[in-house]
Amino acid sequence: MALFGEKASPQKAERALDVLRITVALLILIHGAFRLIAGGVAPFGVWLEGQGFPMGFAWALAVTLFELVGPVLMLARRWTSFAALGHAAILTLGMIMVHLPFGWFVVGAGRNGMEYSVILIVTLLTIAWAYWPERRRGS
Repeated sequence: MALFGEKASPQKAERALDVLRITVALLILIHGAFRLIAGGVAPFGVWLEGQGFPMGFAWALAVTLFELVGPVLMLARRWTSFAALGHAAILTLGMIMVHLPFGWFVVGAGRNGMEYSVILIVTLLTIAWAYWPERRRGS
């Protein structure tokens, strides 16, 4: 039995991907649900308008609704790649606007940096890649 260089079975890799997909979907769902329940959509819209986005409330509401619907789609394995790519785009913009000015580290050597955003974006892109529909040959 080799300790290193082992290749995961396809079944084990699929279960691991399921754990990743479900975990990330739940994290995003909680984020959107909290913003909605805590009354954070309007303040988010005001902040977006302050950053130069016209119709800030509409954008804030759209992002919040996507954070509620997208994870449900991911949990149901429906439109998973679309939902993951949408969340990756939202997080990338948020990372640039909010976290990039603070540097890399979220805690420790820095504060409020972008490292957590980067791992979420890479995870979402990985999920989108894994669930991207296969092209049928000869069609």
